[in-house]
Amino acid sequence: MANWEKNLNKVWNGSKLLVTCCIVIGIAYGLGTFKPNKHIVNKIKQKQETATIQMLKRFGLHTPNFKYKNQKEFVLAVQECVDYLNLTTEQHKRIPDKIIIAMADVESASGTSRFATEGNALFGVRTWTPSVPQMKPQGIPNASFGVKKYSNKCQSVADVIEILNRHPAYKDFRLERNKQLKDVYWNYQKLIPLLAPWSTNPDYGKIILRRMKELKL
Repeated sequence: MANWEKNLNKVWNGSKLLVTCCIVIGIAYGLGTFKPNKHIVNKIKQKQETATIQMLKRFGLHTPNFKYKNQKEFVLAVQECVDYLNLTTEQHKRIPDKIIIAMADVESASGTSRFATEGNALFGVRTWTPSVPQMKPQGIPNASFGVKKYSNKCQSVADVIEILNRHPAYKDFRLERNKQLKDVYWNYQKLIPLLAPWSTNPDYGKIILRRMKELKL
């Protein structure tokens, strides 16, 4: 075969390779543009959320005042606290505010319980660790457990959000919450019954749902 024929074949084979590469790159670009990798997108979103949270903290975002004189003001105070915490919490770890408000109202008797007024404890979170600041149940000074105390009431709310995001007992709650993140509205009928481990009362879910209706949340 003449040299010019060999060179022509090389050019032709090179052209085919170039065209093939262009097609592959084009398909990859198209898929990346119109069908982006879900995991990569989520990673980017989480990085952006983390950066935003750090920026808000640098700008001096601080815990809102938690003042109230009645149930209506208590609900508003809890709402402000949850709104503040949501600004500093990744979206996939947020708990629906209506659930937190109803739980706080039920557990603390609208912020009037002894644990709420003396220990800023809105949810009666128990601890068995002696070094953790706590209050003993009234009439049981030698109880092996105590109700955790907090420096402020919003800290109590933050602790509950952390518990619901971490504790194995609420794994099903987290799975359902994550399923619903893409929906426009929360399905409380599915979510709230999964909070059953929070109380020994078998009707706890119904109590929270009823309180949500009573408070018109």
